[in-house]
Amino acid sequence: MTDLDTFIAGLPKAELHLHIEGSLEPDLMFALARRNGIAIPYADVEAVRAAYAFGNLQDFLDIYYAGADVLRTRQDFHDLAAAYFDRAAADGVVHAEIMFDPQTHTARGIPFAAVIEGLLSACAEAEARHGMTSLLILSFLRHLSEEEAFATLAEAEPWLDRIAAVGLDSSEMGHPPEKFARVFQAARDKGLKLVAHAGEEGPPAYVYEALDLLKVDRIDHGNRALEDKALVERLAREGMTLTVCPLSNLKLCVIDAIEDHPIDHMLALGLKATINSDDPAYFGGYIADNYRAVAAARGLNRDQLATLARNSFTGSFLPEEAVASNLERLAKWLADNV
Repeated sequence: MTDLDTFIAGLPKAELHLHIEGSLEPDLMFALARRNGIAIPYADVEAVRAAYAFGNLQDFLDIYYAGADVLRTRQDFHDLAAAYFDRAAADGVVHAEIMFDPQTHTARGIPFAAVIEGLLSACAEAEARHGMTSLLILSFLRHLSEEEAFATLAEAEPWLDRIAAVGLDSSEMGHPPEKFARVFQAARDKGLKLVAHAGEEGPPAYVYEALDLLKVDRIDHGNRALEDKALVERLAREGMTLTVCPLSNLKLCVIDAIEDHPIDHMLALGLKATINSDDPAYFGGYIADNYRAVAAARGLNRDQLATLARNSFTGSFLPEEAVASNLERLAKWLADNV
């Protein structure tokens, strides 16, 4: 029998909650700053890492947006995503649904085309190099206006056949999902899937709004849904996927300690939880690190870990035949490794 760390690394899995800008490692940040002739306010890589000692979501977002400033060209976005795909492949990821924030870049004068074409070229390379499939999720920044979200959706029009979904991220408190109900309906009308961050810092009411007003296909985070018994029962009954991010939850003080993480409680309640890395360069680990952290802290067994991996495929936006193929792959791997 393989040891648990090896089991986790080899477990075929999908990643459903990954902000590609949040995978910008300090060494790549420095390399891109040099390539683009950009001055950054850090003396070296270790100074950047020290700056990651933030205490809440807004402090994180401040450094996140500052780091994104080094991303300027199509090649930069390609290199960013390619580096993520290499790490994800080493962690057993066979399918990734990556979120990107075009408004972070277009507000700086970076063409939308440079962002998405760089990401798409890296997606193609990942399939050729690793056999990994991927989908893109265009995320609206919720601290910006609905009007600006509509403008971004319009700007994305030439690439909508290569975008799987739209999402909603950035500062949650004070920006309820209802603010974006009309633009989400417009995206749905264009054939896009819908996801939204809800119940990370925001209350259970935000999860209800994401379900009832945005009519999402998936909830990103969703931790605070556990505070509402009726909501938990509804999420379980409807089979709503939750893209849970343990190390992110710890870093952003959603939980006080990793030993407090409710992932096993979610599974016991019948919730369709998955494990993801969110912004791994900032939160201290990629997807296998997140699996390992909760496995050690909560004593997860191999059946529970396999359930989390299975949920990641059934909760993905892959076509049914691709989901079935990945589930077969997972079952075969488990038969050989349990």
